[in-house]
Amino acid sequence: MNSIASSQPSQQNDAAFAFVQELAQGLSRREIELPSFPDVAIRVRKVLSDDDVTAQDIVRVVGSEPALAARIMQMANSAALGHVGKPIADLRAAITRIGFNLVRSAAIAFAMSQLRRSEDLKPMAASLQVHWERSSLVAAFSSVVARRYTKINGDTALLAGLLHGVGKLYIMTRAIKHPALFADQATFHEIERDWHASIATAMLETWAIPADIVSAVADHEDLGREHSGPPDLTDILTVGSLLATFHLYPDTLELNMQGVKAVEKLQLDRRALELLVTESASDVAQLRQTLGL
Repeated sequence: MNSIASSQPSQQNDAAFAFVQELAQGLSRREIELPSFPDVAIRVRKVLSDDDVTAQDIVRVVGSEPALAARIMQMANSAALGHVGKPIADLRAAITRIGFNLVRSAAIAFAMSQLRRSEDLKPMAASLQVHWERSSLVAAFSSVVARRYTKINGDTALLAGLLHGVGKLYIMTRAIKHPALFADQATFHEIERDWHASIATAMLETWAIPADIVSAVADHEDLGREHSGPPDLTDILTVGSLLATFHLYPDTLELNMQGVKAVEKLQLDRRALELLVTESASDVAQLRQTLGL
């Protein structure tokens, strides 16, 4: 965990120091929860943490929120997610088809999209919108990379992408109580950089998110990370995040990804990166639409 001492700003920046104290206390007590998170998303999270959960248990929870149920139906019939064949019109059949990871993704995507509409968070609605757009883009690219270049489940990569910035999201929603800090973007981003990985790890462990996703979210920004064996979920999330940042500038892809160990592990040269961006554009757009963007 980051120490308060290492993050303490100068005495002149009392707002930043108070905020860092608040983050440290929340971490030490494991009291980390996103404010204004829709109740249905919390209930989905809890029911999925039960090893003995059945599709009918999930139907009862999801069915209480028509917008979420509609999103799950859309996922179940999405060609971008590899679901082809006879269209499904029954919620239980849809949940059975897509699996619990995509149900979890749908609930989290729904919750994130609703945060920006919260009255309590209205002053930062624009920032929340940017965060949501970024999360959906990273999720879509991560899913495409997993499906095309690895044996890792694309649905797992989609969920990792959605969650990759959850620590930053938590810090953003907490900063609303410290308007002076939020106005000082340089200091705010410094705190965000130092704390978001620890916060994300604690939050996702509390949510009973699978360990490989937690590790990927915590480590994907380490561009020099090396490991033995085939590409893993962290490699996928690293590349998905970089593609989300640089996909609009294809001429710079090779330069911006030079020396990134995850890119080397996936054996993505300049031509492969360019093809990945151009050939996956339609899939990425469909995936983001499916997530509710």
